[in-house]
Amino acid sequence: MAATIDPVELSRAAWRKALRSTNNGGACVEVAMLASVIGIRDSKLPTDGEFPTLEIPSTEWAGLLLAVRPDEQSG
Repeated sequence: MAATIDPVELSRAAWRKALRSTNNGGACVEVAMLASVIGIRDSKLPTDGEFPTLEIPSTEWAGLLLAVRPDEQSG
């Protein structure tokens, strides 16, 4: 069963914008660490039910970060 964010919890979430968002004109993502899931959304679109929020189970967050971060040892 997929994890879902409780709308009340989502409305109280503290969203953080990615640190590198200023490098591309602010077009970035925001994340919110919630009880059992990590919420991910487009930083330009509010989460008010009109735009989707991607929900990642907290247990899979580290794996996602490893998959999307550039290999810092190459180059």
